[in-house]
Parts: sequence; C-alpha cells; structure tokens
Amino acid sequence: MEPWTPRQPLAEDLEDAIQIDSHLDAGNERSLADDVLDGLTRPFKELPPKHFYDARGAELFDQICEQPEYYPTRTERAILEEQAELLAELTGAVELVELGSGTAAKTRVLLDALFAAGTLERYVPVDVTESMVRDCARELTSEYPGLRVHGVIGDFERHLDRVPPAAGPRIVAFLGGTIGNFPPGSRRRFLRQIARLLGPDDHLLMGTDLVKDPRVLEAAYDDAQGVTAAFNRNVLQVLNRELQADFDPDDFEHVALFDPDNEWIEMRLRARREHTTLVRDLDLPVHFDAGEELRTEISAKFTPGRLEGDLSAAGLELVRWLTDPEALFALSLSRVRSDQ
Repeated sequence: MEPWTPRQPLAEDLEDAIQIDSHLDAGNERSLADDVLDGLTRPFKELPPKHFYDARGAELFDQICEQPEYYPTRTERAILEEQAELLAELTGAVELVELGSGTAAKTRVLLDALFAAGTLERYVPVDVTESMVRDCARELTSEYPGLRVHGVIGDFERHLDRVPPAAGPRIVAFLGGTIGNFPPGSRRRFLRQIARLLGPDDHLLMGTDLVKDPRVLEAAYDDAQGVTAAFNRNVLQVLNRELQADFDPDDFEHVALFDPDNEWIEMRLRARREHTTLVRDLDLPVHFDAGEELRTEISAKFTPGRLEGDLSAAGLELVRWLTDPEALFALSLSRVRSDQ
C-alpha cells in the first residue's frame, strides 16, 4: 500500500474557496473629483492621502519602505514576528479581516500563527484594488489548505458595513499606522465604525507610529534618495490623468515637517512659483502663490495615553500594548468594553 500523502488542492477547489464582492461603482469613482473640488478650493489647500496609491504610487511606497530612514514597516513586521503566536493564543481567532490589505505581506505572519494554532478558517481582505485582492486570494488559498477568502472591493472608510458577518472569533487588523492619517475627530468616528464590526469575542489589532525625536520622524518622510518626494509629487500626476489637470510636478517641492502641538507629521507640496493650473474635468482653475502649500498627508504619532483615549471614545478597551525595544512603533490589541 502506498503511504498517504496530502492531496494538493485542485484549481476548482481553490476557486470554490474564494468569494469576491465589489462595491465600487460609477458613483464611487466621483470620490477623487469631490475631494479635489473640496480640497483645492479651501483657503488652505489639501488632498486626502488615499489618492497617493495609483500603480506608480504603490510602487514608490514599496521603495520608501526599503529606505534606511523609514523604520515603520520593518519595525511593525518585527513586532508581528515576535508576537504573532501570543496574538493567536489571546484571540483564538478563526478569521482575519484586514482593512487596506494590499498584498497582505505582513499579514502572512498572522496567518501563519493562526494556521499553526489550527484555528484559521477565513481571511477577509478589504481593498480598493480588485486585481490585487484576487491575486492575493489565489496565492493564500494555495498556501493555506482549507482557507477561505472573502474579498471586499471597496473603500474601508465607506464600505465597512459590507464586511461579511463573522465566522467565529475574529481579528480586525488595521496595520501600517494608517489610523494616523485621520484627524482626531474623524479618527474616533472611524474607530467607532470598526467597533461595530466587533462581537464580544473579537479583537482590533492596530499599528500606530509613536511620538519620538522629530529629527527621526522628519527623516522618515524626507529620505535622502528623494523617493518620498517623488511619491508626494506623484499625486499631481494622478490628478492630471484622472481629471485632465495640467499640474507640472516640477513646480512643487516636497515638504515634511513635524507639528509639535498636534504631534503629527505633515507632508506638503510647496509651489516654487506663482501659477494657475486648470483641472479641466471640473472646469476648475487653481491658483498658487509662490511659496503656497498644498497639504497631502497628516500622520499622527501616538503615546499610550493618546491611543487609550481614542479607543475609549470608540467604546473599546486596550488588551495588550506591544512595542519594539526602541519604542519606535506599537501594535495594540483591543476589544469592545464590557460595559457597552
């Protein structure tokens, strides 16, 4: 008799394990136009950072993560690698929901731990890029026998209600320090939305960059190779392509500064000369004085007290605070407060 060996899943088995729901439609595509019309007509011009991530922007961000000055990605991954087994034990999660999943690169550390613990059943990636979610779903169902993937194609700020009901105890992961891109009021509102996804046995796992020496922070957003500067100016190319604007990226210099009062980094584009740009699809002329700035990102930095205040305002309580030896970055595990 031949010894038993596990059967490799067939292609049709893998397809049966994947469900992809798209919630983007023509109305959702107005998001960029609406944000531009709102942000570029304000006295202090600004754009939300979610528009950085076209194909070129995603490629540049990957390069940013490899720069020696940019510590967040590698530090968060190191914390995950050290603590994933503990997280699996504390949560008993059978399901991982990831907001802004991308390529799920860091998420595999968690999936490995849940799979090793024998609890992993389903992964729910939430992202705006359908091709990335589909590619990732095929890879993961092949790598983890028995895993089901339910992809949600949508903007996590607007489509959290489309996340499927829990299959059992779940972790909702919001990694990368992305929560810092929200101003305080919006941040707490968004955390309340996440809290509505959580049952009594569920947990939120969130990555947060920490307050530290401003020189370290500013260097992380203004690397010596100029990759972050190219990433920042690329948002103008997004407007040129999607809204028929005529921005010249060379008309702007990249600025990164730490605001000590708000304890956040701001990225801006500063006009090198006075000029007017036309956004043709909106019939919108946009005037810049020489030296005028357009804010493209805020990235709030946290202390344990600030985070606990935000969690409490959202009806959540901190379960575990996990950081690196240099206290550069932290992962927080939280759950719905028992009095909610």
